[in-house]
Amino acid sequence: MAKVPPRPQGDRHPDEPLCDGIEVRVRGQVQGVGFRPFVWQLARAGELKGEVLNDAQGVLIRAAGKGLDGFLRDLRAKAPPLARVDAVETRTARVPACAFRIAGSGGGAVATRVTPDAATCPDCLAEIRGEGRRRGYAFTNCTHCGPRFTILRGLPYDRAQTSMAVFGMCEDCRAEYGNPADRRFHAQPIACPACGPHLWLEAAGAEVPGDPVAGAVAILRQGGVLGVKGLGGFHLACDARDPAAVALLRSRKRRPGKPFAIMAAERMLDELAELSEAERALLRDPAAPVVLVRSRGTLLGGVAPGLTTLGLMLPATPLHHLLVDAFGGPLVMTSGNLSGEPQVIGNDEARAKLSGFVDAFLMHDREIVRRLDDSVERARPPMVLRRARGRAPGTLPLPEGFGNAPQVLALGGQMKGAICLLKDGQALLSHHLGDLDDALTFEEFERAIGDHASLFDHRAEVVAVDLHPGYRATQAGLAMGLPVEKVQHHHAHLASCLGDALWPLDAGPVAAVVLDGTGLGTDGTIWGGELLLGDYRGFERVAHLAPAPLPGGEAAAREPWRNALMRLDAAGLPDLADRLFPDLPRDVLRRAVAGGVNSPASSSAGRLFDAVAACLGLAATRQSYEGEAAMRLEALDGDGPPYPFDGLDPAPMFRALARDLQEGAPPGRISDRFHRGLARAFCAPARALVEGGHARAVALTGGCFQNARLVAACLAELPGVPVLCHRAVPANDGGLALGQALVAAARQIGAAEAP
Repeated sequence: MAKVPPRPQGDRHPDEPLCDGIEVRVRGQVQGVGFRPFVWQLARAGELKGEVLNDAQGVLIRAAGKGLDGFLRDLRAKAPPLARVDAVETRTARVPACAFRIAGSGGGAVATRVTPDAATCPDCLAEIRGEGRRRGYAFTNCTHCGPRFTILRGLPYDRAQTSMAVFGMCEDCRAEYGNPADRRFHAQPIACPACGPHLWLEAAGAEVPGDPVAGAVAILRQGGVLGVKGLGGFHLACDARDPAAVALLRSRKRRPGKPFAIMAAERMLDELAELSEAERALLRDPAAPVVLVRSRGTLLGGVAPGLTTLGLMLPATPLHHLLVDAFGGPLVMTSGNLSGEPQVIGNDEARAKLSGFVDAFLMHDREIVRRLDDSVERARPPMVLRRARGRAPGTLPLPEGFGNAPQVLALGGQMKGAICLLKDGQALLSHHLGDLDDALTFEEFERAIGDHASLFDHRAEVVAVDLHPGYRATQAGLAMGLPVEKVQHHHAHLASCLGDALWPLDAGPVAAVVLDGTGLGTDGTIWGGELLLGDYRGFERVAHLAPAPLPGGEAAAREPWRNALMRLDAAGLPDLADRLFPDLPRDVLRRAVAGGVNSPASSSAGRLFDAVAACLGLAATRQSYEGEAAMRLEALDGDGPPYPFDGLDPAPMFRALARDLQEGAPPGRISDRFHRGLARAFCAPARALVEGGHARAVALTGGCFQNARLVAACLAELPGVPVLCHRAVPANDGGLALGQALVAAARQIGAAEAP
């Protein structure tokens, strides 16, 4: 075990007798997870003397006795379910010669993890369904479950530092809280109906008398829309089996096509989706993420129009369990926010912003300190699409070679905002913050920088930003007065994938297939379909998708037909474009492009997906949400041989696609041929770089690799080749900040080591 230097003995009574023993420092996710009572029980069983306490570095143990060897072994082997032990460090010490006790928390510089919020555990679920004093209580929790990050104001994690501080404990709760043998020992959000938060149903600004859950269920059964205050913000809920209710919610929220997440009890899942064991396990994970699964089609198309997948999640809190149990069916559970704005978290904010959406609110008086959306993930293949509730603020270990990395702050991109902090061999990748185009989201982004720096005692020595000078995150970083590392967008994606895979700093270059929307390249043009050869320190642009104009600039991302027009024209198929889009201003765009008016050339793979989707009539004129066309293209079932590319020029692909359209090929066959053709076009030169000794592996990264079909097609093209894929870090711009931070750290380490 690692040794730590002696520390000052300043937190014991000066007259207390001491004996020879050891001091044990436990680092990791060890606060708010029942670790101290676990240590207390281990020590008592081993007849040890001493104490255990929380401090800003984790858990500190001072112990003496004959059973120390077994005690140290069991610290890791038998740790509580939510604990993550990163390191156990020991040194000899004089320790209190008392019956083993749990001491008060210490202060100091923050180096420990903050535990993410955790879904209701089986024991607490049994209580709210049982006959005890917490029957039907919506805020039941223990050290194995419940709110953590969403109620935390500062470290160490004690009740006084949370939004539960205003709720004084009753005698029964205090007895549980003070009993080391109880699973609620020092459970900071401990509560019961006698002393904890209060739940009510509110309609038209007034509290509705009676059982709030029963009243809420009545509204849902009548086809109404309900606002529900959850862990990290408000949800909007309705009956997922009622097409009229779903349509009402879409109309009120002005969300015509974006898929809704579904919350259901576990007993309902098999009716809704085709589930693998990996998907069941992920649904049951303490993070309780939204999991993308194959739909059985039992819910009508209004829930996820044009898609074959559902976003399913199990209830994450006692309140959600009570609501789903009482309702008896699946519920739409979507973020409560105005379009483009952050999720609503405050009661008054909900009344002001969401009253026009809902028929009633299911509210409570426990404050949400920080907003957290639901995490979104896949199990087949494993990937995180949105890192949020249940995952944040969990830290990620840095790869080998980054031990001397400075404290870096990375600010991400413009879309899917997230920040990343490097400190003490760990990366803290923040939760999903949203798109920084929105003013309120940018305010949330600025608050998150200060919040995370304060909460984790982070003092940035360098700030990492995107190359694009128009990104608000880049502008914020340049204004900080710190040394700045500018990182090209797709290099950051490459580094993010390497970091997710724990690729060592000096492990050598990889061939990175970066298929993405858009990002500013080092040559001043817009990149997005790239084959890069590189590592954390640098890269070479080996090849790229043949560029095409983006007529109207950002409008091309909203209107897929614009991209189809350009690609078809480039392939010598203008007549096909005229037939596919007869009522759209084709010639106006053609003249604008010919005159160089607002039509930058781009190698974007995302816009290529849009072009193919538009040729099939999928969201062709306008996307109602980001990625709609590509998602609907992915959802088409079919099979066919890969379309041909000329290197990375898709013109032959479009000519083959045109023949398929003329011959009446099913859309699913066209979709499959496109996915396979694109995968082959990029993976063949990537494989050649590995086989030629220029690269040690292939990395698949960028927002297009949220597409499970594309991942599978690429893996099929790379048998026998080491392949790095995203798992814990989003392949989209939600993981960009991690890559920026690692590139900046690698440069700083290299500069420090230079002669």
